[in-house]
Amino acid sequence: MAEERIVLVTGATGRQGGATLRHLAERGGFALRAMTRKPEGDAAKAVAALGAEVVRGDLDDAASLSRALTGAWGVFAVQNTWEAGVEREEQQGKRLAELARRQGVQHFVYSSVGSAHLATRIPHFDSKARVEESVRSLRFPSHVILRPVFFMDNLVSPGFLQGDALVSALSPATKLQMIASDDIGRFAAQAFAEAEKWSGSETDLAGDAVTLPEAAEAVSGFVGRKVAYRQIPMEAVRANSEDFALMLEWFERVGYSADIPALEARWGIRPLTLREWASRQRRR
Repeated sequence: MAEERIVLVTGATGRQGGATLRHLAERGGFALRAMTRKPEGDAAKAVAALGAEVVRGDLDDAASLSRALTGAWGVFAVQNTWEAGVEREEQQGKRLAELARRQGVQHFVYSSVGSAHLATRIPHFDSKARVEESVRSLRFPSHVILRPVFFMDNLVSPGFLQGDALVSALSPATKLQMIASDDIGRFAAQAFAEAEKWSGSETDLAGDAVTLPEAAEAVSGFVGRKVAYRQIPMEAVRANSEDFALMLEWFERVGYSADIPALEARWGIRPLTLREWASRQRRR
């Protein structure tokens, strides 16, 4: 019975995992298990308030993963490239998938990245593509691959919002597809609630496509000050991260290609536009 199914959510105190837990809790019908490295922390306590069982687990520790996976019907799998690094993130993703398959998980939902399957030659895209291939090759009874694009939430992170400027090396004319992290949780929750329907599906997720000057205007609306876009040289980005620079250059040449209108038609979910997302932040 659906109400007896345990769903293990990794990254439970992060953006994607947290959003997935919230939307699964709203839907009901599952026993939720939230995995975190710090179950005693405030973020974990907030997760517990949703009714989730909080368990200690580390993507680098196979034994802790095995304990967290015990009895799980479903898994939401996500890893953080910028925290783990490309090579280690790939190891984490494959380790979790292999252990989940070994322990009888029936439905595996992997959050990858938009266009990972298109051989972009961006290191942290290609590593996720290899995790995707591992998930497919393990032949779970059911699996779903979600590929979110750039997070709207990143616009207000220190890497982009610096004082009164939104800073990047992208051309002011380049349109960038974006998704609200909360919307990723909406799609992930539906992938569990309608597991049979979405089994084997692979979907790129986006809610809008805007230039960064347009993004700066939207951000201005809820940070309480005028924010302008400031373009910096690509070499300044490359000095800090070759991987990040390669991604921005790919954004300029190719860019994400999620079919935004088709998402609502297929999934019955209309993701937020950037202005809608910004308006919601202002009301909080």
